This record gives sequence, structure tokens and C-alpha cells, in this order.
Amino acid sequence: MSWAAILALAAGTYAMKAAGPVLLGGRPLPARLVGVVALLPAAVFAALVVVDTFSQNGELVLDARAAGVGAAAVAAWREAPFLVVVGVAVVVTAAVRALPGA
Repeated sequence: MSWAAILALAAGTYAMKAAGPVLLGGRPLPARLVGVVALLPAAVFAALVVVDTFSQNGELVLDARAAGVGAAAVAAWREAPFLVVVGVAVVVTAAVRALPGA
């Protein structure tokens, strides 16, 4: 990547980050936008989990990690405590990896 591209991307990033305060000034965000902003961290976290769990070298992969995430989702849906959800994911992932041929 050339220095010109790096500088252009840096300038674009800075411009996007500055756009919010410049356009809104000291005014509060509209109520509809506050709701969207409140949901962004959960959506970004979910996207990171999905990409890290189900992709390898840019391709879709369903392996023991997918089973662990599925088991964790069921435990979370059943409102298990967080440590139990993580423990279920670990145990299921380990069990699937221990199966012959896995």
C-alpha cells in the first residue's frame, strides 16, 4: 500500500469522526438515533463473534466452534448465568473436538 493511500484513508477516517460533532454541535442526538447508537455495540460484537467463529481463510466453516456457540446461545436463551454460558460453550466445543473424525 502506498503512502498516498494510507494518508487518504487516514484523512477520510478523521473526516468521518469529525462529521458528527461538526454537524450536531452541542445539540442532543435525535431520539431515533439514540436508540440506534445504543444497539451498535451489541451488533458489532455479534458480527465479530460470527466472523471469528464461522470463517477460516475467507470461507464458511462449520466445526466444533459452531457447536459451542450454538450451545452457548441456547444456554443464554434459557437465561443461564454468564459463567455457565461460557462453561457450556467450552464443554461442548471440547466434546465435539474429542469425537473421532472431528
